[in-house]
Amino acid sequence: MNKKKIIRWMKILLLVYCIIGIAIYGLQDYIMFRPVAVDKSHKYDFRIPYREVNLPYSSNVNINVIQFTTTDSVPKGVVLYFHGNRRNISWYARNAPVFTRTGYEVWMLDYPGFGKSTGTFTEAKLYEWALLLYKLARASYKPDSIVLYGRSMGSGIAAQLGAIRDCRKLILETPYYDFPSILSSRIPIYPMERMIKFKIPTWQYLQEVTAPVSIFHGTSDGVIPYRNASRLKPFLKSKDEFITIEDGSHNDLPGFPLYQQKMDSLLRN
Repeated sequence: MNKKKIIRWMKILLLVYCIIGIAIYGLQDYIMFRPVAVDKSHKYDFRIPYREVNLPYSSNVNINVIQFTTTDSVPKGVVLYFHGNRRNISWYARNAPVFTRTGYEVWMLDYPGFGKSTGTFTEAKLYEWALLLYKLARASYKPDSIVLYGRSMGSGIAAQLGAIRDCRKLILETPYYDFPSILSSRIPIYPMERMIKFKIPTWQYLQEVTAPVSIFHGTSDGVIPYRNASRLKPFLKSKDEFITIEDGSHNDLPGFPLYQQKMDSLLRN
C-alpha cells in the first residue's frame, strides 16, 4: 500500500471517528434515557395498596409520587426508591413488596418526562426532586426511619441525597462509578468525560455518606459492568458491604436468594 492510499484511509477513519463522536454527543440523552410519559388522567393498576401524590413543583411542572403502603398498622419506616432510566414507576412497582412485607412504606417518584411527572430533565433537577421527596418524608419520619434506595441510574441520585442528608441506610442496586465511565467501558476511544453532559459521580458522593452502605451487583450485568461498580469499593467505609451476586444481570437481582436474604436482614435490623 503506497503512501497516498495510507493517507486516504487515515482521512476516512478520522471522518468516521468524528461522525460517530458527533452522533454520540448529539444523541446522548436518547442513548441513556428511555422515559415513557403517561397522561395525568391515567389510572395506575398496582396490585398492592398505594397512594398517589402530585406535587406542584411550579405552575407548569408536576412531580408524581406513588406511595406504596404496608399492612402494618404502624410502618417501621419509609424507603425512598429512586428508579432507573427506563419507562416510569409502573415498571419498578413490582419491587415494592420487597420492602412493604417488612413493614416499610415505599415512595417512588418519576423524574421529569417520566410517567406523569413533567418539566425539564437535568442533573440538577434530579437532585432537587430527590431532596424534595426527602423533605416530604421528614414530615412523617425521623432520619433513622428513612432508607434511601437507588436502582441503576437512581443509585447515583440516592448516593447524592445520602451525602447531604441523614438516613438509616443507603442501599444501591447495580450502581455505577459515574455516567461517563459507563460509555467509556464500551467505546474507550472517545473522551466521554468531556462529551457526556450528565456526570452523577457516585464515587464522589459515597465519600460523604455517613450512614451504612450496602451495594448489590451481578457478575453478568451487561448494562453496568461489574468492573465499573467495583470501582466504588475503595470509597466504602469499613462496615459497608459490596454484595456480589454470581451470574446476576442488570434486572434480575431480586430473584436471587442471596439478594432476598440480605435485604430481609438489612430491613429487619
